[in-house]
Amino acid sequence: MQTEINSEKTMKSEENICECFACNIPNLDTIKLKKYNGVFPSEGNLALNCISGEINIKNEKDNHSVIAIKDNVRIERPLQIINLLDDNTSEVEDEISICVGTGSELTVIYCDDTLPKTQTKSRHKISIDLKPYSRLSLYKMENVNNSTSIHSDLTFDLQSDAQLNTFFITLNGGHLINNVRVNFNGDRSFADLNGLYLMDRQQSVETLVDVFHYKNSCKSTQLFKGILDDEAQAKFLGHVLVDYDAERNIAHQTNNNILTDKAKMSTRPVLEIYNDDVQCSHGATTGQLDEEALYYLRSRGISERQAKMLLMNAFCQSVLHKSNIAELRDGLGNLIQKRLEGGLSMENPFKIDIL
Repeated sequence: MQTEINSEKTMKSEENICECFACNIPNLDTIKLKKYNGVFPSEGNLALNCISGEINIKNEKDNHSVIAIKDNVRIERPLQIINLLDDNTSEVEDEISICVGTGSELTVIYCDDTLPKTQTKSRHKISIDLKPYSRLSLYKMENVNNSTSIHSDLTFDLQSDAQLNTFFITLNGGHLINNVRVNFNGDRSFADLNGLYLMDRQQSVETLVDVFHYKNSCKSTQLFKGILDDEAQAKFLGHVLVDYDAERNIAHQTNNNILTDKAKMSTRPVLEIYNDDVQCSHGATTGQLDEEALYYLRSRGISERQAKMLLMNAFCQSVLHKSNIAELRDGLGNLIQKRLEGGLSMENPFKIDIL
């Protein structure tokens, strides 16, 4: 049942969403679904943006939406869910279930943003079922103010021969948690999980990843990177389990971080293996910018600030290059450049250096 919202507030919400935020990616053609504090404002908002006969979207109950993609279809344009948070009084909760039909392909861009003075606690529950031979790319972008906390629980169930690619891009926020679970429920499935977080001041981010290899010949890769400045804190907990009867599985896990002296990083990659027929590895690094590389750039006449920007951009590129959407890849690169220079901060837009 569609949640009822005060009409004045709904008009304000649609105005804010349309004019204030669209993930800031120019030239990106998407199917837009607009949310306000976890709720789709109107049925028209859903119906007008659907591709007839290929996508079915409905509200099951309050704050719970179901998106179903039919079998054997390829949705050419990304489905962009724009969620504007503007509620200073209570915790916002919402739930989305997505089913990608057999042999179908879909890209989802989920954008969280807030108005500058908003103080909001939000909790998302996102459940995604990938049917056999289906493909999904999910971009989850967070650019919220320092008074906002978001806890996101994401569960991915992969059937046989399914393929999943995820990108978690955290540009700003007070306290952010991304709790990710991937279940390999069919043979020969693949999951490539990627993330990038840029935090400063007293901001904090937690990334919790659990990957369960229950079936044969499945592969998972993880690459998460972070840059932390000031007194920012981050945590990465990566857990891969290969079950007793799961043969010929491959799992690789990497977490790399750059931080200043006051910033704090806790990283713990874990492999739990119950089968010998596997290829598994994990690694984590935490440190500062490479002094030798910095010296080399300085010796070529590059200023210290510019040298830092070059090294940090290069550090981020290995995540960005995994995106196969040129407009999104380039747009994210520009957003990250602005964030590193301080131009994307919602509360201190004149901050120059993140390091």
